Amino acid sequence: MPRAKEDGQKKQPAVPRPSSSVLLVSSKNEILLLHRVQTSSSFASAHVFPGGNLSSQDGPCPPPEDLARHDDSPSYRHAAIRELFEESGILLAVDRTSGKMLAVDEPTREAGRRLIHQNKVTFDEWLKQQNANAEPDLDQLIPFTRWVTPTNVPKRYTTQMYLYFLPLPVNVDKKLLAELPAEGERDELEIPTSDGGIEVTEAQFLPASEWISLAQKAEIILFPPQFLLLHLVSGFLDKEPRVDASLEDMENRRQALVEFVHSGSPPWTQKCISPKMMQMTSDGRAVLALDEPGPELKGSDKRGESDRVVLVRFKKGSAREVAIGWKKEILQEEREKSHL
Repeated sequence: MPRAKEDGQKKQPAVPRPSSSVLLVSSKNEILLLHRVQTSSSFASAHVFPGGNLSSQDGPCPPPEDLARHDDSPSYRHAAIRELFEESGILLAVDRTSGKMLAVDEPTREAGRRLIHQNKVTFDEWLKQQNANAEPDLDQLIPFTRWVTPTNVPKRYTTQMYLYFLPLPVNVDKKLLAELPAEGERDELEIPTSDGGIEVTEAQFLPASEWISLAQKAEIILFPPQFLLLHLVSGFLDKEPRVDASLEDMENRRQALVEFVHSGSPPWTQKCISPKMMQMTSDGRAVLALDEPGPELKGSDKRGESDRVVLVRFKKGSAREVAIGWKKEILQEEREKSHL
């Protein structure tokens, strides 16, 4: 018989599973979020970016002991685009010969999703059925942080986040194939739908600032990774005027966001964040530090975000009253309150 664990022996944390998510920016500079089903094994009932675990069809992924497991790679990118299609019906694929985006009508895409969910065809097989030269548009994905679940959570993930910009209206004709739907049907290319309740009950584009507002009013649940990235994106895409912004303004906001994502030390494209509890605030919220990459990456050159913190009230597996603050300011405020 195997020996029972000795009293006091520390339980090893779960191995983080590789996964990907994508912040999809619409032609109106809005962000796609999915409402997870209540029975979901992770982020139940929360609003999340499209994404999920890597599978064998995404290509090889380094083993848990290899630090490269936590690096951006084609397998993470493929998983992001595959999961986006499976969960929302939005297809990010290009014709390899022309470099233009592939346009597939909604009935065909919905039929393909069903076949993929039933394991009757793989995503790549279905894609080749639409166009022999089609391939997932991996090159336009921009890395935008990696998140490693803290060790106190039973199910852990190492999740690569990406940004992807759908073409602005003025650029649509240049980027799409000749089989583009007729005038008036173009918007169908970025109309998300749920996956029939398998994992998602709703898929919707809204401005990042509106998603944040809904979370602050407790109308939706956003966990710290989603809240922080929406907060950052909103600072660029949602500058006023938002409703009447010209195409030039919208493009400039995108460019400013891309420049920001490539800035910092390390840049946001390379930041690896494993949230860690620092202290409790006077109102009972947790202050999460974002500067460490997690125990699997201890001793590596991976770093997180050292200037900002997340404030959050965790309650029954949910995240409420989430806010982003500057670490120095939050800690100073809490010190002053403790001396009152």
